[in-house]
Amino acid sequence: MEILRVENLSKTYGTGEARVEALRQVSFSMERGEFGTVVGVSGSGKSTLLNCIGGLDEANEGKVLINGRDLFAMGENERTIFRRQNIGFIFQSFHLIPELDVEQNIIFPLLLDYKKPEQRRVDEMLEVLGLTSRKKHLPGQLSGGQQQRVAIGRALITRPALVLADEPTGNLDSESSQDVMDLLCRASRHYQQTVLMITHNMNLTTSADRVFRVADGKLKELGGEA
Repeated sequence: MEILRVENLSKTYGTGEARVEALRQVSFSMERGEFGTVVGVSGSGKSTLLNCIGGLDEANEGKVLINGRDLFAMGENERTIFRRQNIGFIFQSFHLIPELDVEQNIIFPLLLDYKKPEQRRVDEMLEVLGLTSRKKHLPGQLSGGQQQRVAIGRALITRPALVLADEPTGNLDSESSQDVMDLLCRASRHYQQTVLMITHNMNLTTSADRVFRVADGKLKELGGEA
């Protein structure tokens, strides 16, 4: 089942001599449960691509369809609600709420939509994340790797169709980075969620189903291993 389709996506910043083509006619699609990574040098357009797919930035041309719904055909309010219910975001910075414990941080997106968390699902998520024994700890009592696991749980708890991860291991050491990558892969398989992750670390692409490279705003698929 196709979850994501990107058609002829183009994004330009600036005008005249300052004009930069961040994305040039990018097209690809991803199926349910696929894990994809995007690599490329700084400034190549990786984050712009992720931001456009997630509706955080608007493209100049092209379409982004998630579960068949055209993101840019929606009004701003409709897109905000759709994004919250269908896309999970994981960033380099954890963005946890310091006053909330692990469990409360994970269920926070459900509360934003006035949904009552199912304790069974929450407990399962904590177990998948390896955080059951830490569920009442505050973020300040956790290591960087553990905090990123909480951020992953928060992104997955709503069971979004698509998870977008922008350099989620950028602030972690190599061991924690591999742990987070393994966890993302496991969670993707377990919950059959489509994941697209930006990374500068080529070592982290070996577990991915598909690897894409962005260079000068153009996307090229490298295959299952780079």
